[in-house]
Amino acid sequence: MKPQTQPSTPPAATSSITPAQIIRMLVLLMILPAVILFGAAGRLDWAAGWAYLLVFGGLSVLSRVWLIRANPALAVERNRAYARTDAKTWDRYLMPLVGLIGPWIILLAAGLDARNGWSAPIAPGLQIAALVVIVLGMLLAIWAMFSNPFFSATVRIQTDRGHTVVSRGPYRFVRHPGYSSGLLLYLAIPVMLGSWWGLIPAALVNFLAVVRTALEDRTLHEELPGYREYAARVRYRLIPGVW
Repeated sequence: MKPQTQPSTPPAATSSITPAQIIRMLVLLMILPAVILFGAAGRLDWAAGWAYLLVFGGLSVLSRVWLIRANPALAVERNRAYARTDAKTWDRYLMPLVGLIGPWIILLAAGLDARNGWSAPIAPGLQIAALVVIVLGMLLAIWAMFSNPFFSATVRIQTDRGHTVVSRGPYRFVRHPGYSSGLLLYLAIPVMLGSWWGLIPAALVNFLAVVRTALEDRTLHEELPGYREYAARVRYRLIPGVW
């Protein structure tokens, strides 16, 4: 999620997305979350679970398919995230915690809550409002991804791809809009799923996301030419007027 002067066009991808990578994407974004959600809930007749899967999972898959067509070089970069040896050492731990494991724990907690009835009922109007926040958070993440050709899933200076600072799109307002979207999503998802208890892992994931933002921002200040000047213009990392 790199906030990165207007980008030069990065080199073309040296390879394309393979069918195996597409299957892996579907497993991570749709199939595994569905198994966690409905497995933990112990039933399939759960409207909130299906709403989450169709909205969050559907937008995730559609945006990735669009990315493969519009910017295959970035699609390849993102799909190679777990195989990168030049990623920052700390991000090899934070990236999966913030991007995969943490969100899955939120779904697990919400599913178990739905099965066992731990939470007091959440008003349908509040659940619908949370669903709207999820859509807005997803649209912010998609806007950031398509504004930034260096929107890698892992923290590294992409010298092999002509990495430069990006200041268009949502990067005009905050330096890390991808993480900003995560803050919205992680808090809204358990509410939409009717689980107050799900806010506990959501708060922990957001804390880790803030830590990752600070570490990434420091890396970009130290290693990416032009970032200090960009940061002097765009003062806030995640929330305008706050931080």
